[in-house]
Amino acid sequence: MLRTLLLVGLGGFLGSVSRFLVGQGLHRYFDTIFPIGTMTVNIVGSFIIGVVYALAERDNLVSPEMRMFLAVGFCGGFTTFSSFAFDNLNLLKDSGFLYLSVYVAGSVFLGLLAVYFGTQIHKLF
Repeated sequence: MLRTLLLVGLGGFLGSVSRFLVGQGLHRYFDTIFPIGTMTVNIVGSFIIGVVYALAERDNLVSPEMRMFLAVGFCGGFTTFSSFAFDNLNLLKDSGFLYLSVYVAGSVFLGLLAVYFGTQIHKLF
């Protein structure tokens, strides 16, 4: 159990640091109030978790420990649905319904699409 906790913790640390770096990088590149960093990490994280679970189910290509490290740890630290909710509130207050609608619909639809593609990517190999 301690090994699993350490793997999840290390994955969470790496995911959180990655989220921060991606968010900062995108916000420097795109000068906008739109929360593109949060939306991007949610979509990428959804894709990664889809790939991890697909590979774990297919001939056990990902061990249970690696699945915990990647899906629970890294993706749990990388994706930001708490930040997503906060960004939604700020968009609603500051920018109105249009940005809020684009952000919510884009994050949910593209996230679902990314999970689907992630679960299908193993068919390419």
